[in-house]
Amino acid sequence: MTDSSIISKIWNLANVLRDDGVGYGDYLEQITYLLFLKMADELNKPPYNKGLVFPKLKDVEGNEVTEAEIANWETLSSKRGAELESFYSQLLRTLSTEKGTLGQIFTKSQNKIQDPAKLLKVINLIDKEDWSMMGADIKGKIYEGLLEKNAEDTKSGAGQYFTPRALIKTMVACVQPKPLKTIVDPACGTGGFFLAAYDWIVDNNKLDREEKEFLKNKTFYGNEIVANTRRMCLMNMYLHNIGEIDGESFINPNDALISDDGERYDYVLANPPFGKKSSMTFTNEQGEIVKEDLSYNRQDFWETTSNKQLNFLQHIKTQLKINGEAAVVLPDNVLFEGGAGEEVRKQLMKTAELHTILRLPTGIFYAQGVKANVLFFNNKPASKEAWTKDIWFYDYRTNVHHTPKKNPMRQEHLSEFIELYNGSNINKRAATWSEENEEGRWRKYSYDEIIARDKTSLDIFWLKDKSLTDLDNLPDPDILASEIIDNLESGLNSFKEIMETINGETE
Repeated sequence: MTDSSIISKIWNLANVLRDDGVGYGDYLEQITYLLFLKMADELNKPPYNKGLVFPKLKDVEGNEVTEAEIANWETLSSKRGAELESFYSQLLRTLSTEKGTLGQIFTKSQNKIQDPAKLLKVINLIDKEDWSMMGADIKGKIYEGLLEKNAEDTKSGAGQYFTPRALIKTMVACVQPKPLKTIVDPACGTGGFFLAAYDWIVDNNKLDREEKEFLKNKTFYGNEIVANTRRMCLMNMYLHNIGEIDGESFINPNDALISDDGERYDYVLANPPFGKKSSMTFTNEQGEIVKEDLSYNRQDFWETTSNKQLNFLQHIKTQLKINGEAAVVLPDNVLFEGGAGEEVRKQLMKTAELHTILRLPTGIFYAQGVKANVLFFNNKPASKEAWTKDIWFYDYRTNVHHTPKKNPMRQEHLSEFIELYNGSNINKRAATWSEENEEGRWRKYSYDEIIARDKTSLDIFWLKDKSLTDLDNLPDPDILASEIIDNLESGLNSFKEIMETINGETE
């Protein structure tokens, strides 16, 4: 069977299940469980003979039942009808209590395919293929396709865990990660940054045996607190040949912001979750549901704040080794907010070299109302002088129109930025903006110019918005409508935050 026919078969099955009320997210979960079991089964047979041990079915307390069947692919694929549905549910519960990657993949797992005939169809489809022999690029393509479809399904809310791959590849192409270096993503979602960095390292280096081993098992680390998303990340990694099926998980289920674990990394590549406030929800003594802002009180933070993005920025700075490099997607509020925001910006420019900001257009994320930027900075040793001397801005927002479905941002749209960024030597750059060329998108501002701005704001634009003057050449109506929605959503989110702050102060 050809690669494309496998992909289309898996898609068609997703559509059949969707008619039964099984969304892409639920389908993707079930595919993850079943694919993992099938591949483990293949690895236990010749020529691999890996000797992976699966437990017998366990009781509700988590103890193996002596007479029970083994919770593996072979037993599962032999079942039919109601017996299949019952065994599958028990298998999921059993494997969720195991250690290592196995337990992480099956954490909080449930059977969402209630029709045994449809479940058998999915099992048979997976059973027909020899997945271990299939190239990592093909397996990865199938799984990445499912992840993207799931992100498009706005009702599921999965879009917030999915960063557009064109943006990820652009960030990696700028940073140019090297072999035998560590990479962390403290909010790794489905693992997009890991995969892009893996591909970059493989495509741009002739790796020896030691470098290949390091890349597979010692390069990538991350945190993901949502069990379902973490499971997809682990599977995505494994299908792309990162990590071992019986190895320890390198994706930590804990909130990265809780504390500094002391680990330091060569690169941080991240798109922390949208939503400005860190908060927790609980029920008070009166039975009312109350939301309380969470401020992380950490010695290594410059500022204690409930602004989630400012906390992630401070955490990422802590995670970097001296001379380590970061590329981080952050919303506009990080660039202009006063108070804690101003202090964080000042400290970042002083203690690190914040050298580049890429201003992103609206309409590239599946979550609406997001206005974001990419901050590129290098960590530095302690110094009396500020490490940031100049900040280069690339404005890819003004007069740029994208929508996630009809006109998605592709990597070639950012090829000029990648070239101007000059990753091999960021000290040799030439501006495209000048007094003579006011349309240039690439421009630098000195540290002194930035510090002199109100609140040390990095929210800088210089290009003229053509939609205000050139009414004959407006974008298509659907793009205009999408941008209006984005602007309204963004404004609404800001108002909500103001209201929450006011209410918090008056209580």
